[in-house]
Amino acid sequence: MADTSVRMDASTRDRLKQLAAKRGMSLATYLDELSRHAENEELLAHASAAFDEAVQRPGFAAAFDDAFGGLPESGRRGHQAA
Repeated sequence: MADTSVRMDASTRDRLKQLAAKRGMSLATYLDELSRHAENEELLAHASAAFDEAVQRPGFAAAFDDAFGGLPESGRRGHQAA
């Protein structure tokens, strides 16, 4: 993969370099990890929203209980309140 340059404020660069160093990473590796983490968070948010929507469908909670042994107690309270 080819390298490239990114323009940013020096104080931002310094903070990112410090965070990377604390993890024993280069700045490039740290930024790659940050971008992957952000992508994963976006995917998890999408999956969570899809699950929240699915839970509202009639019969979903009963089917979930049958397949997985029931919703966790905290999930059950949230489902009953909905």
